[in-house]
Amino acid sequence: MEIRNIANLLKSTVSISLFNKGLAGKIFDDVKKNGTKIVIKNNVPECILISPEDYLNLIEKIEDAKLYEMAQERIAQDNGKRYSQKQIMEEFGISEDDLNEEEIEFE
Repeated sequence: MEIRNIANLLKSTVSISLFNKGLAGKIFDDVKKNGTKIVIKNNVPECILISPEDYLNLIEKIEDAKLYEMAQERIAQDNGKRYSQKQIMEEFGISEDDLNEEEIEFE
């Protein structure tokens, strides 16, 4: 591990005891400003603090990765068959008038 990475890791750690000393607000501000913090309890990582924006970005990336994986599985299993809108509408008994109605209830 590079020295710079170790220094960055040390800068990103915070002792859980600082929360007991009333410094939570300062820690949260630092997370918003500088990014992730690793909360240490008894010299062991207890949790990771990230900003709400970073959390939402992370969740979005996870969802995108799952969708990509699903798409890759579907591509691998593709049998080449395609259906037109007309074929689908006939199969499910849907008319053009049904599509023009305000509400369509699918089961």
